[in-house]
Amino acid sequence: MAHSHSHDHHDHDHSHAPTVTAGNERKVLLSFFLIFSFMIVEVAGGLISGSLALLADAGHMLTDAVALALAYAAFRFGRRAADAKRTFGYLRFEVIAGFVNAVTLFAIVLWIIYEAWQRFQAPHAVLAGPMLGVAVVGLLVNVVVFWILTRGDSEHVNIKGAALHVLGDLLGSVGAIVAAVVIYFTGWTPIDPILSVVVSLLILRSAWKLLAKSLHILLEGAPDNATPELIERHLTESVPGLATVSHIHVWSITSGRILATMHVQPESDADARTVVRSVEQELKSRFEIEHATVALDWSDEDESCSLSQASADGHGSCGHKH
Repeated sequence: MAHSHSHDHHDHDHSHAPTVTAGNERKVLLSFFLIFSFMIVEVAGGLISGSLALLADAGHMLTDAVALALAYAAFRFGRRAADAKRTFGYLRFEVIAGFVNAVTLFAIVLWIIYEAWQRFQAPHAVLAGPMLGVAVVGLLVNVVVFWILTRGDSEHVNIKGAALHVLGDLLGSVGAIVAAVVIYFTGWTPIDPILSVVVSLLILRSAWKLLAKSLHILLEGAPDNATPELIERHLTESVPGLATVSHIHVWSITSGRILATMHVQPESDADARTVVRSVEQELKSRFEIEHATVALDWSDEDESCSLSQASADGHGSCGHKH
């Protein structure tokens, strides 16, 4: 395609995103196995000791394990090449999986709150010794995983997300330790369901954020930092020779991968190529939009055409028949 926009066809791998290194993949996979293995231990510990706080923390650990599994799956699927059926590859997999994860977390939270209410009605005996032992080991596992994830390259969006999950789970482990200590020294068992509800609210917060974010992307919502209004204002103020910007559509394929389409009208047809290039540069530098399709509205015609047609013509006579 003979047009100044053709460089974008080489950018379809979205190479601007943080590089997924083999080290990143190993870190995520190791962290997943550590968290998932201990989650099973914590479920067993919660059932043996009768502690709802431990079971709630296991639920929180499940969110960590799923976040890490999503990160790993996104790395693997993200490397799969685009094909004729999926021209953007498998980048949306991460968003769909995130949405399913969020819905699952809501179900876990509802179960914990229901169970906590039942225990307020009829308090359960809780074995503080086993509960404390499991909670302390859980805290140590979370510390180790957080250390693994924050070593070296931690800028990737999935690594950051997983590290934040683990940081939240540290608080869950601390809650379970506090509950075990209180029960051990005072025998006051209601502290267990109380802290389980506190932990479930932590899960609810991360689940709500994940649900809102994934649903926004699935509904083709504009990113907060690149709304059509912001783009139009910035371009008209920053690009010399640009008369108007219209028909702006902006959306994300997945987290951090923004695309946009729009029509621009230059003040003079002679400046069309320069204006489009300046618009692309501004979109990339100001809004991190790597792939933008910019169509031209010629100042002397009502119909719009893309720059490719203008370039093929060799002059600004898009739509004219010769």
